Amino acid sequence: MSRSAHPAGPRHADVLPEGRSVASTAPPADLNTLDPKVWARTVARDEDGVATVGGLRVTDLAEEFGTPAYFLDESDFRARCRAWAEAFGTDADVFYAGKAFLSRAIVRWLHEEGLNLDVCSGGELATALSAGMPAERIAFHGNNKSEEEIRRAVEVGVGRIVLDSFQEIVRVAHIAQSLGRRQRVQIRVTVGVEAHTHEFIATAHEDQKFGIALAGGQAAEAVRRALRLDGLELIGIHSHIGSQIFDMAGFEVSARRVVQLLAEVRDEHGVELPEIDLGGGLGIAYTSEDDPREPHEIAKALGEIVTRECEAAGLRTPRISVEPGRAIVGPTAFTLYRVGTIKPLDGLRTYVSVDGGMSDNIRTALYDAEYSVSLVSRVSDAEPMLSRVVGKHCESGDIVVRDAFLPADLAPGDLIAVPATGAYCRSMASNYNHALRPPVVAVRDGEARAIVRRETEEDLLRLDVG
Repeated sequence: MSRSAHPAGPRHADVLPEGRSVASTAPPADLNTLDPKVWARTVARDEDGVATVGGLRVTDLAEEFGTPAYFLDESDFRARCRAWAEAFGTDADVFYAGKAFLSRAIVRWLHEEGLNLDVCSGGELATALSAGMPAERIAFHGNNKSEEEIRRAVEVGVGRIVLDSFQEIVRVAHIAQSLGRRQRVQIRVTVGVEAHTHEFIATAHEDQKFGIALAGGQAAEAVRRALRLDGLELIGIHSHIGSQIFDMAGFEVSARRVVQLLAEVRDEHGVELPEIDLGGGLGIAYTSEDDPREPHEIAKALGEIVTRECEAAGLRTPRISVEPGRAIVGPTAFTLYRVGTIKPLDGLRTYVSVDGGMSDNIRTALYDAEYSVSLVSRVSDAEPMLSRVVGKHCESGDIVVRDAFLPADLAPGDLIAVPATGAYCRSMASNYNHALRPPVVAVRDGEARAIVRRETEEDLLRLDVG
């Protein structure tokens, strides 16, 4: 169902994105349970029923940092980095996809935990460099990199630039030659795989802006052009099929087609490219019904797929790269809101308005994304009520959680929290209605500190030159 297909004031039988209907969705057995599948690893409830993270009560955190705010479990983030690094080992590369969420603290944690970093803009590159990430451990993505961005990337010596078009092949080669450099590059190809995800985050079918199509021999032609330009060192092929994917079948098809291209390159040019990057896009649990795979399962499956296809093609197995972003940071954070107004609509649902909304989480409006939500400032024995958590912005589509059950005694001033908001929420946050973007607060072992501070009115007005 398209966004425009939702009528105003949807009833209980509306169809949710996965095909479930609200009418057929039973409330959870216990509204006070915080499902570890969707919450950061150190989240729990204390003896008073108040949710805690890193040993700190959310009520105290709200008092110190205000609401809305993103709270990020640093121990969980670091543990997930280590899990991905250990799963893929020394024979593969893990690049954290910075677009999910990036700050200088995040860059330092990545560096300390041994992960590489994928950036897709000059601003992300600047953040990475300012926090000390070695340039050779950075990959630079993007479908329309400016000459200034490319020049800086080549000058600082990024480990790879992912080429996204025929024009970019020439552009990067020219800039590298003018600087007396030979830039390591990969070619991003679209492999014709339709990922089972939202249209706007499926990226490997031909009818979209990313990459160079395998169909019609375009990718093979891109390889020819890159191999004959002195400013480029072609090290491999890149493929990314989409985001929030649970099924490995798409990766299997993608890997098979990428390996077929590697075999064509060998046969035509006598060159075996040493690397392939299978991208990211692995899903996380936003609700209890989601069932994501663990890093070791993903590493084993991808390794077996690539090895099998290369053996069949008579190729040496290339070095694999992957780019988890959401899968690392997404589950480690939650957004804390304070309830403002509560509006029951008889026979429909109850609208619960919070002090944030689409300015701090646009994903529900943009992608029909689903989230969980819980009352976290106390526990409740009240009956569950079907609720829609909405923001304070002047948009009817300002929805944070489309359909959820909250206790019927929910009251203004209560704190509720939405888990699994570490990825894309702060990155895509806006100043719509001149809202001030929330802080990101890292919590670890009983200590909390803002790693991105809350915006102020002074910040908001500073760019307004009047």
